[in-house]
Amino acid sequence: MTKTPYEPVQPETLEDINFLDQGLQNCPYHAYDKLREEAPVWQDPVTGFFVITRFDDLRAILLDTTHYLNSMSGGQGGSRERMDQDRAKRMLSLYKEKGWVPAPTLAGRDDPNHKQMRAMFNEAFRPKKINAMDPFVRDTAYKLVDQFVDDGHCEWVQQFAVPLPLIVIGQQMGVPEEDIWKIKAWTDAWVQRLGMMQTEEEEAWSVEMEIEAQHYFQPIFERLREEPDETLLSDMVNRVIPEWERPLNDNELHAEMMADTFVGGSETTTNAIAYGVKLLIENPDVWDRLKSDPDKYMRTFCEEVVRLEGPVQGLFRMAGQDIELHGVHIPAGSMINVRYAAANRDGGEFECPVDLDLEREKPGRHLGFGSGVHHCIGAPLARRELFWAFRALVDRVESLSFTEGKNTFEVVPNFSLRALKELHIEFEPKPPEDRVNPADVDAESKATEMEAP
Repeated sequence: MTKTPYEPVQPETLEDINFLDQGLQNCPYHAYDKLREEAPVWQDPVTGFFVITRFDDLRAILLDTTHYLNSMSGGQGGSRERMDQDRAKRMLSLYKEKGWVPAPTLAGRDDPNHKQMRAMFNEAFRPKKINAMDPFVRDTAYKLVDQFVDDGHCEWVQQFAVPLPLIVIGQQMGVPEEDIWKIKAWTDAWVQRLGMMQTEEEEAWSVEMEIEAQHYFQPIFERLREEPDETLLSDMVNRVIPEWERPLNDNELHAEMMADTFVGGSETTTNAIAYGVKLLIENPDVWDRLKSDPDKYMRTFCEEVVRLEGPVQGLFRMAGQDIELHGVHIPAGSMINVRYAAANRDGGEFECPVDLDLEREKPGRHLGFGSGVHHCIGAPLARRELFWAFRALVDRVESLSFTEGKNTFEVVPNFSLRALKELHIEFEPKPPEDRVNPADVDAESKATEMEAP
């Protein structure tokens, strides 16, 4: 039997809901059901945030940049700052003393400033560049699987889900592959701070780790200013934003490196890849159908993974003015938690919302990548990484199962993100003569063209 050290939390009343409780984070979906039904606008008594859970409400909020702002909703540590401003000042002093104070990230800006900065990233992530990356993503996925496939078992998170997106984004940022675990330690520290569950001493450690990363990247920035190359990072360092009449400065670059590049470009994809395999093992009929026709079903499977087990459970907006929603008064300046993962299981939007449905119509109509002007800029790349991750697995193994007695299915404590700590799996490898040549898959499948619907 698989060990399960916790029982799914099924809150009987709204007062039982606490999103800072790890037991609830392990299985938040009962709480989401209760909130959608009884309190679609709910003020969390622990944090003071207004939590929104229905699909239509979230989509309206994400499209309304007048009433719902990003610029004051917090960047790294920003939500925590609203809860403890004195502590936030102490963290700020660490940046000033030892490193660079991170500027607002792309996700933490409003138009016109956001639009001007995003134009630079749109150029960096234009379809031609993403298309050119596809063979590298494909080959990396198959290479990683081939390193352990003949063992018949692996710890999927560390051996595949973590390195695939880190190697890919690292290659675009000009970072040596041997440094990805160093960068993973820095992104873990950043994510832990975002999760709002640290003591002050732990948060100070996270800030120190981010500063260590800053000192790693600063010489790279300076080199690229002198010697530009073809990497995405070189574009970020040197491209002039016309309205600003300058490129990004060091403070802006350091914020983008951690938040929008390495965390945004790896952490969420890692979590989706991990949960995708968990879902395949829990749904053997889906695994059989996916194997039978991956070209037909792979894209929908990837979208269903993001919908059902959203790597980003929820992020923030700030009320730009007094708002009335479902009879609840939200004062101007209030923090609003838009709970994507709750909206993505809303029965008012999705038929049989808890089912993994490979025949689902409009499979990309979830909010796992956000919506509106802040729709995830890296979504096309993330979709390619998901496609090749699961395609490599389908092409290399016959069957999947959990390793008996090793899995707890615990998540990493975090208010905003959902990440499996580990996933031990066993599998029957395909015979070498039945294994697909990755280069042949590229010619067969149009599913790699995974732009947002």
